[in-house]
Amino acid sequence: MKSLLTQAWFLLTHRSFLTLLFFINFLGTIYGYIWYGWQLSVTEPQFLIFVPDSPTASLFFCIAIIGWIFGRHFKLIEALALITLVKYGVWAVVMNLLTLGETGSIGFAGWMLVVSHGLMAVEGLLYIAKYRFTMIHIGIAAIWTLHNDVIDYVYGQMPIYRILDHYTNHIGYFTFWLSICCILIAYFVYNKREYLHKIK
Repeated sequence: MKSLLTQAWFLLTHRSFLTLLFFINFLGTIYGYIWYGWQLSVTEPQFLIFVPDSPTASLFFCIAIIGWIFGRHFKLIEALALITLVKYGVWAVVMNLLTLGETGSIGFAGWMLVVSHGLMAVEGLLYIAKYRFTMIHIGIAAIWTLHNDVIDYVYGQMPIYRILDHYTNHIGYFTFWLSICCILIAYFVYNKREYLHKIK
């Protein structure tokens, strides 16, 4: 069993696989920013950076992967990648499933979002042994993440699911606690770093 895990980890961290993973996430990031294009076009300039949540999360991961390929660790980016990949991956899956419950159908695009965002959360967790961030980096990433929630649900910049508009307050509450959970995951990774870093 240990041998299989070692082989799997070798594959996941091999330069060739990381390069493939980078291009997959890079293409997804571009698609994500295009998907947000219409919302960005009507967003006030000071909020622009906080609107495209999922593509920014995958952009963080792309930068982290570049570091791993070249033997470096961008520690703050790694903290941001873990927290935001899991947060927005889970968030989008839940929102699309809620939409499915409300309408009875989300079509191909909806299921594509469920799968792609589900994989975002998975890949964020899959590489926990690669992260080298510290508590300072977790703190900064936590401020970014919670500040983004304020921008979204106080200033109304959240991703728009019109069919779910009447649940906005509940969604905001859920999103806040989802952020807390993801920050705690990052703390767990930091707290167990000595054990996790032995996984090679």
